[in-house]
Amino acid sequence: MKKILYSTLLGLALTASTAFAANPTVGGKEMFPTKNIVENASESADHTTLVAAVKAAGLVETLQGKGPFTVFAPTNEAFEALPKGTVDTLLKPENKKKLTAVLTYHVVAGDLTADVLAKKIKAGKGKATLKTVNGESLTVMMEGEKIAIKDSKGNVATVTIGDVKQSNGVIHVIDKVLMP
Repeated sequence: MKKILYSTLLGLALTASTAFAANPTVGGKEMFPTKNIVENASESADHTTLVAAVKAAGLVETLQGKGPFTVFAPTNEAFEALPKGTVDTLLKPENKKKLTAVLTYHVVAGDLTADVLAKKIKAGKGKATLKTVNGESLTVMMEGEKIAIKDSKGNVATVTIGDVKQSNGVIHVIDKVLMP
C-alpha cells in the first residue's frame, strides 16, 4: 500500500512539475502567461534593446493594455545586425515617430498563435498577409517547419521561439528586425 501511495504521489509531483515547467524560457527567464507583454519582455535578457525602444517610443502603456496583441519580438542580436548607428538614431527623441512606426510594424491585433498563423498560411496557399498596428502589411509563410515573416523591404525573419503566451496576447521571438 505504501509503495502504491508513494508511486501515486511521485507521479502527481512529476505531473505538477511538468505543468509548471511548461512556461517557455526567453532570454534566460521563464515567461508567465499571467504577465503582460511588457512585464515578460522586461525580464528577457535577449530583449533589452526592444524594451528600451518601446519605452523611448512611449508604447509601454499600450503594450500593457488589454489587447490582445501578437508581437513579433526581435532579439538584441537582431537589432545589432542592423546597419551601424541605426538603433542609436532611432532612439533619439527627434526620431520618435519613425521608431514608433518600426515598433508598431511588429504588432498585429489579435492573439495569433503559431497554429492560427499556420492555418492562415495554409488557407492562403502558402502565404498570408497580416495587417500591422501601424497599418502596413507583413507576409507570413512556412520555411520548413518554422514560421517566417517577410517585411515590405523583402527581409525575412524567422520565428525562433513561438507561442510565448501573455495575459494580453502572444509573443513570437524573431531573429531579424522588420522594417516598414
